Amino acid sequence: MYREVSKLILYRDMGQDSVLSSLCALFEAFDKKEKDENEIISGIYGQIKRILDISTDYGFDKNLWHNYLTFEILNNENSFSLTCEGVGAHEDGSVNEFAKNDFRIFKNLFDFDFSKIENALKINCFSTITHYHAISKTQKLYNRDVSEAVRQVSEKIENAKDENEIFDIVCDFYKRRGVGLFGINRAFRISGSGKTLELVPINNADSVRFSDLVGYEKQKQELKLNTESFCRGGRANNVLLYGDSGTGKSTSVKALLNEYYDMGLRMIEIYKYQFRDLSNVIAKVKKRNHKFIIFIDDLSFEEDEVEYKFLKAVIEGGVESRPDNVLIYATSNRRHLIKETWSDRNDMEYNDEIHRSDTVEEKLSLSSRFGITINYSIPKREEFFEIVSTLSEREGIKTEKEQLFAEAARWELRHGGLSGRCARQFVDYIKSREKNI
Repeated sequence: MYREVSKLILYRDMGQDSVLSSLCALFEAFDKKEKDENEIISGIYGQIKRILDISTDYGFDKNLWHNYLTFEILNNENSFSLTCEGVGAHEDGSVNEFAKNDFRIFKNLFDFDFSKIENALKINCFSTITHYHAISKTQKLYNRDVSEAVRQVSEKIENAKDENEIFDIVCDFYKRRGVGLFGINRAFRISGSGKTLELVPINNADSVRFSDLVGYEKQKQELKLNTESFCRGGRANNVLLYGDSGTGKSTSVKALLNEYYDMGLRMIEIYKYQFRDLSNVIAKVKKRNHKFIIFIDDLSFEEDEVEYKFLKAVIEGGVESRPDNVLIYATSNRRHLIKETWSDRNDMEYNDEIHRSDTVEEKLSLSSRFGITINYSIPKREEFFEIVSTLSEREGIKTEKEQLFAEAARWELRHGGLSGRCARQFVDYIKSREKNI
């Protein structure tokens, strides 16, 4: 194994602490009799546990060794993989020969015979992980995006005849999905700050679709048109969705990710206290061949908060303009985002006309930086009943409509008023009640 891995060119930088590098060191020590057998067995079991941990995190199954190797291939950002992500593979590119060399090695690693070391050490752990049957799992236990991508590519490589077929398989994936973190994940949050800032994948991003949000057809259409243009490389605007609580603003933004993920859309969720790092976040993604929505949920500022200035600076752009592959989508219950007081309007002139002070102009100018503003207002009572009716039909609720609406009217009075969220909660309550009868 270590002799094969030592011949890698483009994919050789997997880190000294990677499972593959660690196993190579152990296999070399075994061949050269540099360590006690018990020490080697202990080391191998440690790496097997790491493979099992990775497999549990991402829902791998059947041949965990193949899944692990595929995971390394899809995650490895090198000159070849990044070029494939950006422009695809060129038939006459010299780098292709280096890539095919590496894929020939990976094919050998896929077909590696572990029986020699298993028989010598009287272990069978490699035989177990190459014929693995995972415990039945719920979707909440692992990242479905990574699981599906790795398992599909792994099966294709298993059936590939040679490095040329593997080259086509991997290049196709890089071009369609990308490489590394952004190739196999769709949503991210921020961890750390400054030089320690990292984008961390969000396991099991909300799978909501636009069809799950009843009503608000004009709002959804405007949002989709802007996002489609963005994903296709056309002109697009930053978007502010504002309005009453529970009307579907956040749901609409999350639905975009599921609708346009296959078109290269990715989403980064950021909170107000992280606005100082917005420029660092953009720097990490601006050269990638994906489209990124920076999502700010429930955005608002109190009178004495100044974080809005960081957001305003990023939206406006300084000496360096905001890259074409980044947009900012925000939701808020406030149209102008920032709390406005009468003390901001104290500069009076003739004819009793109120002129906005410089302070309030600066505050209100933030919302004007969003090219598109979409209002989500509370539904009328008839629209609320229509939402209840539609959701009830989808859930197979058997309660008669007249009784259903009467109970819904009482429910909304006690649970926050007319809104799509309130309707959803009511339908969930009715469904659970019917189930327990």
